[in-house]
Amino acid sequence: MSGRRAGHDGRGERPAAGGEPSRPPTPDGAPQRSGGAASRQAGEPSRPTARPSRATAGRRPRAGGRPATASDRKDAEPAGASRADAGRSDSGQTDEGRRTGRGAHGGARPAPAPMGAEPTWATEALVPLLRAAPGASGVAVAARRGTDRVFLADGRTAWGDGRPVDADTRFELGSLTKTFTALLLAESVARGEVRYEDPITRFLPRVAAPRVPGGPITLLHLATHTSGLPRLPPGFLTRAAPEWFTNPYATFRTEDLLAALGHTRTRTRPGHRFRYSNFGVGLLGHLLARAASPGRGAYGDYGELLAARVLRPLGLRRTTCTPELPQATGYWHGRARPPWEIPGLPGAGALRSSTRDLLDLLDALADPSTAPGTAPTRLTAALADVTRPRLVVPRSTARMALVWNIRPRPGFDLYHHSGGTRGFTAFAGFSPQAGVSLVALANRAPAPNGAFIQQAYSALRGLATGCVEGA
Repeated sequence: MSGRRAGHDGRGERPAAGGEPSRPPTPDGAPQRSGGAASRQAGEPSRPTARPSRATAGRRPRAGGRPATASDRKDAEPAGASRADAGRSDSGQTDEGRRTGRGAHGGARPAPAPMGAEPTWATEALVPLLRAAPGASGVAVAARRGTDRVFLADGRTAWGDGRPVDADTRFELGSLTKTFTALLLAESVARGEVRYEDPITRFLPRVAAPRVPGGPITLLHLATHTSGLPRLPPGFLTRAAPEWFTNPYATFRTEDLLAALGHTRTRTRPGHRFRYSNFGVGLLGHLLARAASPGRGAYGDYGELLAARVLRPLGLRRTTCTPELPQATGYWHGRARPPWEIPGLPGAGALRSSTRDLLDLLDALADPSTAPGTAPTRLTAALADVTRPRLVVPRSTARMALVWNIRPRPGFDLYHHSGGTRGFTAFAGFSPQAGVSLVALANRAPAPNGAFIQQAYSALRGLATGCVEGA
């Protein structure tokens, strides 16, 4: 009834978990510790049973590298799957699937059968992740190690009548959206539209300016969680209560964001204290949209701006802020959740994406020279700038880039972020020095103990350690 798809296209501490069931989901990729002075430096049911599919091989072309082959084409169909069943494959890698086994909602699954075509490192690192999100009807994971890229997927997009999950299945990203907002900021800086040191009041009506001690909040403060703004807008919890377990952000809109900001009084000087803030990064998305449309007197559309400047140039065709394209169904304690809506804070958690799109993004972040040739020079510059360390997290060795968390390890750094909504959990991380990247997506709300995110981070760390020690 469900199954695991695999694709191998030959290309490659503990993070904070997010989304607690006891309060509105604010899935965070924040470092483990928060607070303190900022030191600036530069019982759910299991899924249906499955048996595996084969993987196929190919290699992603590097800048100035070999000519494209059939496995690099953008218009190929996954082998052995109809368009209705698996959707369009962005890179033409085959994602064959044969499915058997029992699959009643809530039925326990046996362990995944051994894989056959992917490298040993992928079997060891990725297959356990397919079992790490009980309660999800489907899980998709992807990783790069050196020039190898591997995609695995297990289950279906929904209980009962869902389609098989593959590398192009869309999952809600929650707070992983913030990393895209950071890249949009870096791109806006590269084009000269804004500066990191711009005060937020440059883009706000006077009535929306928060009361801030000791100096203005800047765009950089928003992107490094040092603005002093609270985690959520004032008054949000009360108004979100009726939709607490489904869509708590659905009725919070731009006008509500501006009204809440005007009633906000921060307690710390900007840049002095680390405090993870959905409010802050959501505001950043709005300000960037406003800066891009100064003549219209409106805040523009964050989703369309992100698509025009980041998503389309990078070829991320299955990544959007709205559910107009098919996506998996999310689950919370075994119950289906409606598609996530966050109109007032889209830059903090509105995106949906696939493992293929996300791994493409991580490749470009790890090595901007591998970005598509259609990417403008300013976007390539932004890909490098967004990962530059900006501060040290207090009482830890962790650092912050623009939104991305950085964990120094012997011989390499790990960049990572996680996210979730009321029905999805997401993780992405990479190490430029080790040449590894990893994406893990599941259609269930984040577990209170963060087990899926923790296991994904551990897998990333293990891949990076193995590469560095084996070099």
